Amino acid sequence: MLDSRLEKLVKLKPLMLFMKGNPDEPKCGFSRKVVGALMEEGVEFGSFDILSDEEVRQGLKTFSNWPTYPQLYCSGELLGGGDIVLEMHKSGELREVFSEKGLLPPAFTSTSGTNGTLDAEVPPASTTTEAADKVGEPEKLSETLKARIETVVNSEPVLLFMKGSPEEPRCGFSRKVVDVLKEEKVPFGSFDILSDEDVRQGLKIYSSWPTYPQLYVKGELIGGYDIVIEMHKTGELKQILQE
Repeated sequence: MLDSRLEKLVKLKPLMLFMKGNPDEPKCGFSRKVVGALMEEGVEFGSFDILSDEEVRQGLKTFSNWPTYPQLYCSGELLGGGDIVLEMHKSGELREVFSEKGLLPPAFTSTSGTNGTLDAEVPPASTTTEAADKVGEPEKLSETLKARIETVVNSEPVLLFMKGSPEEPRCGFSRKVVDVLKEEKVPFGSFDILSDEDVRQGLKIYSSWPTYPQLYVKGELIGGYDIVIEMHKTGELKQILQE
């Protein structure tokens, strides 16, 4: 009964924050900081005050396998707690997730300015063609980092780049993919992208995939969370792993 209620709560809005207090009056520092980060991202989100319901407060810890608050859910899946969300915000990864999920307002391209309006990151009219072309150039990896990444992605037949480890995932998306691979009964290696910032940022360029987790089979990118989960549901993932 409680699990059913929790499942409905985490899906109440595309983005749900379980926090102490409410966005107008947060009752802990972490909750306040996560609210601030979400406001900077310019996204709409729902919230639930876990201090108002002890059953939800304790039950959600078990439901999500996450012991602390705040907890941020995106499309019903746990993104992480305060530390993870703030780190993702700082690195730009949070915005990439929101963009991938279609949660960013169409005109939103940067954080709010001091006047409360949205500042579009576009070059001024006087920008030269050469400068504009430079802005549009794709980022490039150094040969050293590229070689290192290639070594890592080929180090195991099935390799998951994730936050944390299979024993202690540090985000809900990573946890779900780990569970899927365990259900498929396939041996797999993992790499904790939180332990190496060069690999974390470089792999996004290498794979042209902006978010984590990322699953590789024999050195080839299979996809991120949404694709892996969908392939698992259709049976396509099992076929690829068997092949």
